[in-house]
Amino acid sequence: MEFAQFYSQHMAKLVRHLMRQGASIHEATEASQAAFTEAFVKWETIEHPAAWLRQVSLRLYWRRHSHREEPVQEIPELPGGPCPLQQVELKEQEARVCAALASLPPLQRQVLAWHLDEFSTTEISVALGMTPEAVRQNLSRGRARLKTILLSSTDGGGR
Repeated sequence: MEFAQFYSQHMAKLVRHLMRQGASIHEATEASQAAFTEAFVKWETIEHPAAWLRQVSLRLYWRRHSHREEPVQEIPELPGGPCPLQQVELKEQEARVCAALASLPPLQRQVLAWHLDEFSTTEISVALGMTPEAVRQNLSRGRARLKTILLSSTDGGGR
């Protein structure tokens, strides 16, 4: 697939993936853009670009998140095409899920984020260097915990 086409189809998905792992929309966009910049240079050699971008963008997010600086003023929008943030409007329910995901242990959050991006257990295990059984276990525990969190935040815990 051509790089520009892949970018337009996957940028918003990559931003959502990072938001599911605790990044703000701005942090997720910055890390995603940086990952796509790295991918552009080696595009012809990347075998599984969706997985590669998720790994690189998460690494970039973690690196920048640990050295975060607070902005002193708003940065103006510069010309050059549509802002990727416009493609990542979260609905109320998705925002609640992202907030709930942020409270999960990192490994459960990471496995669920990949799962929500429709990667198979085998693909997740290869990408994260885990056994398929460990992926399934973290997915199961994460789902159960997520369900508890989401149910307790709606209607006082009842249905």
